[in-house]
Amino acid sequence: MSRTALVAIGGNALVLDGEPGSIPRQQQRAAAFAEQVADLIADGWRVLVTHGNGPQVGFILRRGELVAAEAAVEGLPELPLWLAVADSQGGVGHILSVAIDSALARRGMSTRAVAVLTHAEVARDDPAFAAPTKPIGSHLSPAVARLLAAKEGWTVTETSAGVFRRVVASPRPLRIVETDQIRSLLDTDAVVIAAGGGGIPVLREDGGWRSVDAVIDKDRASALLAAIAGVDTLVLVTGVDQVYVGFGTPDQRALSDVRPDEARGYLEDGEFPAGSMGPKVESALQFLAGGGRRAVITSLPRLRDALAGRAGTSITSPGRAGPVSSPGASSAGSRRSG
Repeated sequence: MSRTALVAIGGNALVLDGEPGSIPRQQQRAAAFAEQVADLIADGWRVLVTHGNGPQVGFILRRGELVAAEAAVEGLPELPLWLAVADSQGGVGHILSVAIDSALARRGMSTRAVAVLTHAEVARDDPAFAAPTKPIGSHLSPAVARLLAAKEGWTVTETSAGVFRRVVASPRPLRIVETDQIRSLLDTDAVVIAAGGGGIPVLREDGGWRSVDAVIDKDRASALLAAIAGVDTLVLVTGVDQVYVGFGTPDQRALSDVRPDEARGYLEDGEFPAGSMGPKVESALQFLAGGGRRAVITSLPRLRDALAGRAGTSITSPGRAGPVSSPGASSAGSRRSG
């Protein structure tokens, strides 16, 4: 499936770290991203969008916890984590699809977005279930973190100096259940929004599936989906324009075009920490090992330039073509909105 890009954005692309995360603000940020997607469609790309849900799923769970004392009286059902993941996937999928449809319609384009409720199969013996690591929800002060750990039974961790977040299990996805259907939708030239929050986690059971409490890393799920769906280019969006070695030191150096062996060597040398760039480089290498052509790591503002080969860090396997040029993208800055 040539000239098809999977663009993986984080849940914090709509909710910045530390902010309340109002719905109007999320809609504004989705509208800015939608203009970039419309640029890519105009350049001749088919686009598959995946998104994180860390802030959003935390908000959903916290709402439930705040009314827990009245839940029995009101007849409210318990809200399991897997259902909160599904709720966040539907909500964020709606916000993104409306924004993308609107951006395309304003340009007179007939392409439309389709949000697919997506499930990711995981292994019941995945060690992640015994060692929660995936941050969700808002930033917490040390006092609030201690209170919620004691009162709600949360597992919390210090994500930066004096800042805590709740962490939950994050098993590795084995397969995306709806891959064939997602591929079919891409063949209709729809902008497909899928694997939100990494997918709703399910276990294989009795010839079918059963939901399980966890939150899956969206970059791992994106790499898996992109490889199986035959996507040409995987774009992992992060907070910096490029990947660096020696980051934060006098020897800091940006990487533009690297081969998988080189990137793997830097990873093994500890250049990309597990809490930041490491998972993205791992996911890029997973995609290439699964038959992908090119993986790109860049920031959201440089998305279009990165796909045209003018920005970001590209990891391309030997013997596979380099960046696919984007016709009409010679003046990316003049077309990009937001």
